Amino acid sequence: MTRTDELRGIAQRIADGLPPLVEEVVLTGSVSRGVADDLSDIEMLVVTSEQLELAECFEHARKVGLHGLDTWGDQGAASSRVFGYYHGVPIELIWWTRDHAEASVAGLLAGEQSSAADALANGVALRTVGLLDRWQDSLRAYPEDLAAARIEEAALTWGGYAPAGILTIARPGERLALVERLLDDAARVLRVVYALNRVWEPTSKRLAARVEPLPVKPERLAERIETALTEPDSVRALLVMSELQAATLVLAPDGQNVDRARRWVHDVIEVLRGSAA
Repeated sequence: MTRTDELRGIAQRIADGLPPLVEEVVLTGSVSRGVADDLSDIEMLVVTSEQLELAECFEHARKVGLHGLDTWGDQGAASSRVFGYYHGVPIELIWWTRDHAEASVAGLLAGEQSSAADALANGVALRTVGLLDRWQDSLRAYPEDLAAARIEEAALTWGGYAPAGILTIARPGERLALVERLLDDAARVLRVVYALNRVWEPTSKRLAARVEPLPVKPERLAERIETALTEPDSVRALLVMSELQAATLVLAPDGQNVDRARRWVHDVIEVLRGSAA
């Protein structure tokens, strides 16, 4: 039995023990995608017919055998989060009402940025009244205008100031600013790539495995991101990332931000090459 099979079995036992007001239980995360390992936890979306207080969610979690209960994140009226252990396995339960779940899926299709789309698209129903099948049908179509908007948004910060200004974060003592910029640029590169491939943007975990099957992407995408983030020389790190940005922009459709970014990134590369010489 694989670790995925083991954890799916545990998830199913938890789902089976939840009360009748739970209409849909969706297994998400690495377990739903079949890539769980010894570090993986179990993540589930629990959809109820009525709003539950956090204390009620805690009580239902206790009844199915979870212990060491805690919560995390913003505890708004629409969502409750319960963490606990089931025979030593960490469990995360996110509780939504049906109305909130329906509104969230509609928001994703309208362009809201969230990894929930990827989670639902790859989710596995452990209990269902047909909601997940309907949501997944909706998410199979990635609107072309949404892809174009996300690409333009991703390119927004690539330009608008002197290309030589990039060197201000390559100075000694500016490592935090450098890392912040590299991380943001990497996220924007990935946003463009996922939009080009009409793939709902996932989390950044297991990046190499996630981008490997994508047909439209720069060469050695995950490797170049890793190199930029771990390169000790600041100018070299910026150059690696800038060259990756340029390779990504070549693949993108024309647009106001994309066109400006192409010119600006080209000039940034020339500045960085000159500085590194």
